[in-house]
Amino acid sequence: MAPISSIRQPIIDYLVDPSKVAPIDQGQDVIQGLTLQQKTIPPHYLYDRLGSQLFEEICGLPEYYPTRTETSILQTSAPKLAQITGNCQLIELGSGSSTKTRLIIEAYQKAGYSLAYVPVDVSTNILTESAQSLLLNYPFLEVHGLVGNYYLALKNLPDNNLDSRLVCFLGSTLGNFDPKECDYFFNQVMTVLKPGDYFLLGVDLQKPMPILEAAYNDAQGITAAFNLNILQHLNWRFAGNFNLTNFKHQAFFNPEQSQIEMHLVSLGQQEVRLEKLDLTITLAAGETIQTEISRKFSLQYLQDYLQKQGLKSHTVWTDNDQWFALLLTQATNQSDPMLNNTFKAPQD
Repeated sequence: MAPISSIRQPIIDYLVDPSKVAPIDQGQDVIQGLTLQQKTIPPHYLYDRLGSQLFEEICGLPEYYPTRTETSILQTSAPKLAQITGNCQLIELGSGSSTKTRLIIEAYQKAGYSLAYVPVDVSTNILTESAQSLLLNYPFLEVHGLVGNYYLALKNLPDNNLDSRLVCFLGSTLGNFDPKECDYFFNQVMTVLKPGDYFLLGVDLQKPMPILEAAYNDAQGITAAFNLNILQHLNWRFAGNFNLTNFKHQAFFNPEQSQIEMHLVSLGQQEVRLEKLDLTITLAAGETIQTEISRKFSLQYLQDYLQKQGLKSHTVWTDNDQWFALLLTQATNQSDPMLNNTFKAPQD
């Protein structure tokens, strides 16, 4: 084993210093969400340290098909992806533990291509640990991590000295965005892609309701713990007094919107205070707080939508059941100027 002093260390940029941002500025999205008629909490608050760990556990659950299905697609498509893009800078939005990304990295390594990896995640610990592990296992790799949300990261990318750029958005995270958020997201992505650069998107496709609902209501209760932990995160971050035993997890498929919805149901009438936000809310018995949506797409809709964003379909990979898809697109920089890009990016 190499001595610690000889092991390369990743470059990590911390895009937000919490000590320099007033808590009230950080929590404006919480205030906005919890004062709506249908109360919401922005889903990025699901991913504190414990939340990120719980989500990694969810990805290995038997009911949760997206991760293993996407992984199986990557196992066969990664070598072709490397051949298409060649030497490139790989930017992964929401990198987590970078487990699936190793399949891509290994494909570039076997093909003899240079690869500069830019993982982006809101969790400092997960990103740092995974970046260090990657450098230990792949000596040829360059790693420059960015701690922050997608929008801050896209504005602070390191220079690309390789032939092309590949932005990677796996795990069907796009499904967590409503249509306006999707428009804004792609507007920001297109600012960092030159004509000919690539965008790889992993998406969950439409399928029978029982399969969808089981994936978000696992028998072990890991998803329930993940959902409830968002309240503990708010308690810690904003000096709140949410009592987790006063809520229960609920996830169901909304066929009209073609989306799974995750909620926290208030088990009785209660009042909750978030001291650092100077916010008090009242919840009636049975009232819910929506914490996440997960939209399910058709391939044709996505290809048409991405074309309007300036991303021409290059290659589509799916599993045999067509439960999940990887779409490789190429930037044309001919996005539709009529798209609504007024959505405001969340604070980190």
